[in-house]
Amino acid sequence: MIRIPILRVGGDEAFPAVETALREPNGLLAAGGDLRPARLLRAYAQGIFPWFSPGEPVLWWSPDPRMVFATQAMHVPRRLARWLRSCDWQLVADRDFAAVMRECAAPRDGHSGTWITPAMLGAYEQLHALGHAHSVEVYAGNTLVGGIYGVAVGRMFYGESMFSRASGASKVALLALAWRLREWGWPLIDAQVSSGHLQTLGAQELPRPEFCERIAGLVSQPGRIGPWHGAFDALRPAQLAQTAAAGTP
Repeated sequence: MIRIPILRVGGDEAFPAVETALREPNGLLAAGGDLRPARLLRAYAQGIFPWFSPGEPVLWWSPDPRMVFATQAMHVPRRLARWLRSCDWQLVADRDFAAVMRECAAPRDGHSGTWITPAMLGAYEQLHALGHAHSVEVYAGNTLVGGIYGVAVGRMFYGESMFSRASGASKVALLALAWRLREWGWPLIDAQVSSGHLQTLGAQELPRPEFCERIAGLVSQPGRIGPWHGAFDALRPAQLAQTAAAGTP
């Protein structure tokens, strides 16, 4: 039987120390509580995030190791770089946050389930309204073809999910996010858990103690609360091929 701390709905108790998270399943730290903005922001500031399926209580996680992107070291495969130079997609931020979340929640790869439950949708839309959650969106004409969303705390961005309705669109959204954060002096994007797909773009694993040490300094710095409208308007996909080192095919 798995035994973990249970948080109270509406309570303000502290999260358990991340060092107490289970090894199997990797990173499970606590259960229960709720998705109020204050609790979510407190969780992210400590490197903790919620992830649970329909019918489950809220489950809180802090896996070890942690997958991250260094915004100064994004990797653009040569084939993608060549394609970006002729891409005419438009990049924007926070135009339709809810649509990005809904697309991320849509069934994919033959699976009908999703961890982005109605409760999660409502909670992150509220965080967005408060200026803490953001989306980077990719449009082909007037059609939303890709995007990424996540939570910003101080100078740290916690990526939550991304989607593509056209080949490469989620990669373009991620590279655009890294480009802008690099320009702002934000060094890391959290990608939560290991993924071969993310590694092709330069993601690396950090031991949890090192990850927590890094974010502790970043979350305490002044951030950019409020809409990020206009932050990507001047950016074109071709620039993404120029501002990150192109790698192997």
